[in-house]
This record gives sequence, C-alpha cells and structure tokens, in this order.
Amino acid sequence: MSTFSDIFKKGFLEEAGNLTVNGFAMSMLAAFLCGMIVYAVYRGFYKGVIYNNNFNILLVMTSLVTCFMVIVISSNVVLSLGMVGALSIVRYRTAVKDPLDVGFLFWTVAVGVTCGAGLYIISILGTLFVAAVYIMLVKIRNKKHQYLLVVKYQDSAAEAVRRQIEPLKKVLKNKTASKGMTELTYEVRLRGESSSFVTALSDIQGVTTATLVEFTGDYFE
Repeated sequence: MSTFSDIFKKGFLEEAGNLTVNGFAMSMLAAFLCGMIVYAVYRGFYKGVIYNNNFNILLVMTSLVTCFMVIVISSNVVLSLGMVGALSIVRYRTAVKDPLDVGFLFWTVAVGVTCGAGLYIISILGTLFVAAVYIMLVKIRNKKHQYLLVVKYQDSAAEAVRRQIEPLKKVLKNKTASKGMTELTYEVRLRGESSSFVTALSDIQGVTTATLVEFTGDYFE
C-alpha cells in the first residue's frame, strides 16, 4: 500500500511524462516563427515617432520565453510553483508609452502560450489573422494624415495668417503670445501630401516660421 509520501512524490515531484525533446523543439520553433512574423509586422508598419529595434527584439524573446515557461508549467507542478514565485518578485520599471506596443506584447504572450500548449496551427493561423487585421487598419488610417502646424508670426500678420489657414481642417492645440509675437499650434488633417500652404504662410510679411510635422498621437490625446 502506497504511503502519502510516495503519492506526493509520484504526483508532484516527477514529470508528467508528456514532455519530449521533439515536442519541445517543435513548440520553440513555432514560437520563433510566429515571433518573427510579429517582428516583421512591427518593423514594416510601425507608425510611431522613433522605431525602437530593441523593443522589437523583445517581442521575439517574449514569445520564446513564454513558450518554454508554459512547457515547464504543464510538465511539472513543483517547477511551475517555483517559477510563479520567482516571477512575483520581479519588478518591471520600464513604462510602455505607446498603447500599440502593449498590444504587440500581448500578441507575443498569446503566441508563447499557444505554442507552449502544443497548439501550433492555432498559433500560426491566429498570428497571420492578427497581422492581416493590423496591416489593414494601418493602411486605412494612412489615407488621411495628421500633422502639427506650428506658425510663429508678428501680431500685424494675424489677419493674413487667419485667412491662409481658414480652409484647413484643424484643431487648436496651443497658443503662445509674448511682446508682439504669437505662436499657434494646430492639429491638421490632410489627404495626400499637399503642403503648399506652408510655403504660402512663410511668404506672408511678418511670419517668422511655419513648420509642418507629422502627428501620430504620441504627444496629445
């Protein structure tokens, strides 16, 4: 008759027996392939201010690390409890500023979980589907560009500046006035890349600078 100690060792200290080298290799390979798809999508369709290659590499690593974590958790209960305890004391201080980056992180975590669970086909199909939806939405958004228009002028040129920018679809973001000078910042929406009005603004007598910068939503709500 088995003692309680024998039952404990058999049920918790031994591996489940379903973890093989081939299965581990297949899971890691699938996680790597899906992670590289995420890497290519992030690199090719990133629309933020500055592309961060280190973060993109992190996406691939997240899919791989999550994958073998799930493999370990599913194969040995004691190791899984130790891993959960170890992760609970880790403190992450790096803030993710772009909401899309959070989405990409969740995407790679989902890749790692599904590949670690042996659901290779679901992982690949899900990755391709999410990639297609993301690319489609980016292409739709790119039909209409958003810019920041910054105009600095003397107060004597205020009327001429107002007439020039009146036809634009714009939202006032900032206005600064000091000693006869005014600086206006507008969020402007344009179709295509027509920016001839910037040259017309700069030609107005009393306008010091007229600057048009692409706006991706990283600075204002």
